[in-house]
Amino acid sequence: MSKLRDYLDKNPQQAKRLLGMEYEQMIELIQAAELLEEEKRQEKEKTKIRLIKAGGGRRQKLSVEEQILLTLIYLHQMPTFQMLGLQFEVSESTANDIFHNWIKILRELLPASLLEQVKKNESDWEWVEKILVEFELVVDSYEQPRERPTDNEEQKKYYSGKKKTHTFKNQVIVMPNGKEIVDVAVGYTGATSDLKLWRERSQELGNNQKYRGDKAYVGETAINTPYKKLRNQEMSAEKREENRLKAQQRIVVEHLIRLIKIYRVASERFRLKRQNYEAVILTVCGLIRWRIGAIVLPSKNCPEFF
Repeated sequence: MSKLRDYLDKNPQQAKRLLGMEYEQMIELIQAAELLEEEKRQEKEKTKIRLIKAGGGRRQKLSVEEQILLTLIYLHQMPTFQMLGLQFEVSESTANDIFHNWIKILRELLPASLLEQVKKNESDWEWVEKILVEFELVVDSYEQPRERPTDNEEQKKYYSGKKKTHTFKNQVIVMPNGKEIVDVAVGYTGATSDLKLWRERSQELGNNQKYRGDKAYVGETAINTPYKKLRNQEMSAEKREENRLKAQQRIVVEHLIRLIKIYRVASERFRLKRQNYEAVILTVCGLIRWRIGAIVLPSKNCPEFF
């Protein structure tokens, strides 16, 4: 049994350092996750063929609340599962199983982007799409180190010449005020160019959408990019000033990427299996959307949301 919850109850100001969220947000998230887990368990129970009476069998060592805290600790601090098991007094394999089970629940609870959230309902997407075209969305990408693939051909795909290591490439598209993640694409190979990644994902938002981007997107008419200095030529003072203003407008996406990277699982070398990358990083993006107020979580008094 971990004493983490007791510590946080006595020192709520430490919640942000340990979990990446305020104490009140932690309470709200635990309640919403418990509610969803209970609903899923009841649905599963309806179709389950029982050999023993309900409530029988060995009881879990950790409560639901402790299991959620274990998952949040891994996302924010990224210890080994051995160390996580020692902290919560369970085995390494149990800590691993708990984490992967709750990632699925948190992933369902927290949509990673506005696009993912509203596309569940076609009518919602129609009016959101009309609103988005009135703005210049801000796009940028970043890379995260990963373990070197053992297959030679596979490792070539993930090798990033820019970072000089093997990486996953992720792209984030945000609103001009930086208060919403409109779309996020994760898990692309490190050798994928920013422009190629954008061209593939931009189809989701329609052909009329306009964007702002850095020099990696120069040449794409739908993206408002800064001027690029020509070889052996000086850039005029007017163009330099315009580039400075454009950089100020793009900085919001950098701030959001910084928030994502607060979670070490999304910034340090990714140690889990490649198949788990998308679910883990999209869960982190969902946590960030909730942290900045873009998501309203369900509660017992108001179970309906989205």
